[in-house]
Amino acid sequence: MSPAVSVRTAGLVTKGGKTMRHPERRLLVAVDMERYSRRSNLQQYEAQQDFKQLLKKAARDVGLDRVTWTTQQAGDGELAILPRDVPEARVIGRFVPELDRRLRHHNSSRLPAARVRLRVAIHQGMVHLDGANGFPGNAVVHVCRLCEADPVRKALADFPGAGVALVVSTEIYRDVVTEYPEEMRPERFRRVEIAHPDKDFREHAWLCVVDEDISSWEPSQTSPADGPRTRHTAEEGARGGRRSPAAPAEGATSTGTHISTGDIQVRGQNAIGPNATAIGSVGRDVSLGGDGGGR
Repeated sequence: MSPAVSVRTAGLVTKGGKTMRHPERRLLVAVDMERYSRRSNLQQYEAQQDFKQLLKKAARDVGLDRVTWTTQQAGDGELAILPRDVPEARVIGRFVPELDRRLRHHNSSRLPAARVRLRVAIHQGMVHLDGANGFPGNAVVHVCRLCEADPVRKALADFPGAGVALVVSTEIYRDVVTEYPEEMRPERFRRVEIAHPDKDFREHAWLCVVDEDISSWEPSQTSPADGPRTRHTAEEGARGGRRSPAAPAEGATSTGTHISTGDIQVRGQNAIGPNATAIGSVGRDVSLGGDGGGR
């Protein structure tokens, strides 16, 4: 048989000597956690536990069974392919708001470093469920690009009390959101451009921050909230992985993180006070006594 010939039988496609299942049209949900890479190892572990439990409980409370979802896990999120019979309006109009409600409640009693806030993207399209290393399909690529986009990151960062920033594709907005306005509240969505120039991706989508008014918000393209993870210091480890604010430029005046006087620089939250550490111009550490003097 020529490699160009395809044989289709009983839901299977044989092409080039390889057999694969027909792709299926499904609802796709991509979820990503904000600022995950900036957490310590222990904080990442705890965030993953909270993430799984919050999604499970939110789905259960609106009559959805996450056991039936086909998922591809990542440390800071997941890609979910929902069963064919799951109502799209329930996912967008009930599951996402319930997830936001639970996240707000969860975060209200936690320090910023332990809070879980999510970007959620929803799209639909053809997907292969029998891929060798994931789920092949342009719809999968599309929903992941939406979830990773700068405007979505910025929207979540600009509304620190929110739990979810939701972005849906143009097709989902047209076919679901605008058709069921009593559940979807289309007036809460803003049309944004999603661009990944390095990946030749440029599409429009519709964005909302659940239970927030973004009518006057501007989705300017800025640096993503998630940055590359930096190496932990001993001081951060003692504080459970929390980072200090960035130090000012050398020579700047500060009362907490960085003091520069001549050839002596002092860093750290205890820069003024007992047992602060100074770094001399020749790299020698100088301990400061309780009166701030060197010894």
